[in-house]
Amino acid sequence: MKLKNFWATSLALALALGFLQVTLQAQTQSQAPNAQQDQQKSQTFMGKVVKATNGQYALLMDEQAGKGVYLDDQEKAKQFEGKNVKVTGVLETAKNLVHITNIEPA
Repeated sequence: MKLKNFWATSLALALALGFLQVTLQAQTQSQAPNAQQDQQKSQTFMGKVVKATNGQYALLMDEQAGKGVYLDDQEKAKQFEGKNVKVTGVLETAKNLVHITNIEPA
């Protein structure tokens, strides 16, 4: 009798854990597309192209606060070093990096 209860309890626990895993996966998948869509939106950024201390070109948007974003296309950015520009691109927030689609003088 104890063995039968053990198996019944084990089966019920396995089913409950399986249901919980499926529910968590469904929630994660429904949230992931929204996060990706937010990051895929093209935005416009205004500022001055500068060479950061690490040697990479960045767009300095607030000179007093020293706030800006790195630019992914270093060759395009180099052409505008020291100039105020308008950059259109997609911001990758995790890396503080703009994937440039267009850059032009402001």
